[in-house]
Amino acid sequence: MSVAAIGADAHGHVDQLYVETRELRLQGFLLFLISDCVLFSSFIFAYLYLRNSGQGWPPPGIQRLDVAFAAWNSVVLFGSGATMHYALENFKHGNFMKYMRFLLATIVLGAGFLGGQAYEYNHLIFGEHVTWWGSGIFGASFFTLTGMHGLHVFLGVCYLTVLVLQSAAGVYTKGKFFGITAGTLYWHFVDVIWVVLFSIFYLI
Repeated sequence: MSVAAIGADAHGHVDQLYVETRELRLQGFLLFLISDCVLFSSFIFAYLYLRNSGQGWPPPGIQRLDVAFAAWNSVVLFGSGATMHYALENFKHGNFMKYMRFLLATIVLGAGFLGGQAYEYNHLIFGEHVTWWGSGIFGASFFTLTGMHGLHVFLGVCYLTVLVLQSAAGVYTKGKFFGITAGTLYWHFVDVIWVVLFSIFYLI
């Protein structure tokens, strides 16, 4: 595909600025994701270090987390990763209606994951009295890391909602869709982070 074709809109017009800055935007966005990885990694390694320096896990008085519920909620989130992938692929192939349906499905599944997380928080705080401030290393680490991840999912849902509105307004074309690519990369990023968090809090 020629450079002109990459930056051409639906009418064949070339957006030279888009052509010249697309790679820079991608590099900048990837650097943002890398910085986010560093942020999460610092908290994750601190948690693992403190956890392994203790006498037992989970700490006395705290029950193991509900793995079955978390696994179901994880399936919801990973399912949204699949729908986001198909949304991008359908947009690339000009299937706009399928793209919109998959994008909306991603938003619904992302919101469903947040609802599941809110339910789990409510159960832990009011049912088992596990809190950020009163349950030692475990409570502080669990609510900090899963809360950070939940915030990223929430921001992702907001961003995808903006993509829906922009797409309906015709902002993106077959040759210009960096915003959708960025949304897909970001959504896969929150999926990968959750694999790590699910493993360290629920499985090991």
